[in-house]
Amino acid sequence: QVQLVESGGGLVQAGGTLRLSCAASGNIFGMNRMGWYRQAPGKQRELAATIISGGSTSVSDSVKGRFTISRDSAKNTVYLQMNNLKPEDTAVYYCNMYLAWGPNKGDYWGQGTQVTVAS
Repeated sequence: QVQLVESGGGLVQAGGTLRLSCAASGNIFGMNRMGWYRQAPGKQRELAATIISGGSTSVSDSVKGRFTISRDSAKNTVYLQMNNLKPEDTAVYYCNMYLAWGPNKGDYWGQGTQVTVAS
């Protein structure tokens, strides 16, 4: 069984930093992509950043230059470093992993971690 466990959310002042972590457990053979999505109150879930199996990364325009996604393959953990946070970054952040093949092929989500940025 595949599980994703996020940590690192919290309350921070505008301009501050947070680092989110997402640890994957279970048989993740066939991992193709991991990423961070976020959902603000009353809004649709949106993609913030992704990292693919080869290591290439991408971030959305709204967080470009402020957020960085990275991973530690040995720990099956992906990180989201968030700098210069703004009140509009306030949201629940979800870790996502897509397994493209293997016995657990499919899309997986963490439980979410709240990030609140005070102005």
